[in-house]
Amino acid sequence: MPLAVTAILPVVLLLVIGWALRHRAPLDPSFWRGLEWMSYRVFTPALFVTSIGRADLGIVPIVPLVVALTAPVLVVLGILFGAAALLRITGARLTSLVQGSVRVNTYLGLMFATALHGEEGIATYAIASAVMVPLVNVVCVSALARWGDGVDDRRPHFGRELASNPLIQGCLIGILVNVTRIPLEGPIATVLDLLAAPALVTGTLIAGAALTFALRRQDLLDIGIAVLLKLIVLPALAVTAAVLLGIDGVVLAAVVLIAAVPTAPSAYVLARRMGGDHRLMASITGVQTVMALLTVPLALAVLDVVTTR
Repeated sequence: MPLAVTAILPVVLLLVIGWALRHRAPLDPSFWRGLEWMSYRVFTPALFVTSIGRADLGIVPIVPLVVALTAPVLVVLGILFGAAALLRITGARLTSLVQGSVRVNTYLGLMFATALHGEEGIATYAIASAVMVPLVNVVCVSALARWGDGVDDRRPHFGRELASNPLIQGCLIGILVNVTRIPLEGPIATVLDLLAAPALVTGTLIAGAALTFALRRQDLLDIGIAVLLKLIVLPALAVTAAVLLGIDGVVLAAVVLIAAVPTAPSAYVLARRMGGDHRLMASITGVQTVMALLTVPLALAVLDVVTTR
């Protein structure tokens, strides 16, 4: 009951409000593009800077964290490519399954991390994001470069893409502030706190606004594969790897959350940009977001059982 009240219900309500505003309010589509830009490039990086800058980084075992996040992603990709070979899934369709199996919705994870562990949860989740975001971006961009239809021939340069990622930049700045013990106080800290405040709300509203359910019967197998791998297999592998590596507490929760959250709406944008099956991608994202409201609490319940044994 506490989890449902403090985490699940607010997420559901914000998703519904975001969807309703997108489809019922007299808002121009450019409003949502601007809000997404602000959330991605200003609000969330500011949240990462303030949270990590004030956190106790000594509790984060970096090497076990990297292994616990990287190994499950590689195993899931191995399973996906094996299944794709058996089912003869190729081309743009395969790129959507790749994104749907490993990409993460950072905003929803932050909402859950905040509800569970407050500021410490945000900081730890942000560090986990600094590992997971570059990894899945390299995987997804590589898949689209290999199997996409090439709608946009301007292929992203990996180094430039990662170096210019605002979430990674925010995380690195936060680590620098923490390590150098630069005090986050005074007018600068106040401005950062004010910029960070809208991050969780705007990110979840954007996720709700991006929901779409243009389902076709021939998509059911693909959606089922993506849901199974992303919402069941990946978090199960992540919690297993983390426990075996001795990870516990807030860090363990961050590992499970970042593995258990659904695919990000930005996957649709990347699919359109690089010739993926963007219609299928939108359907996978929508179904996963709704299903995650059931599977994330399940993953956390399993985590609770594991940690109390």
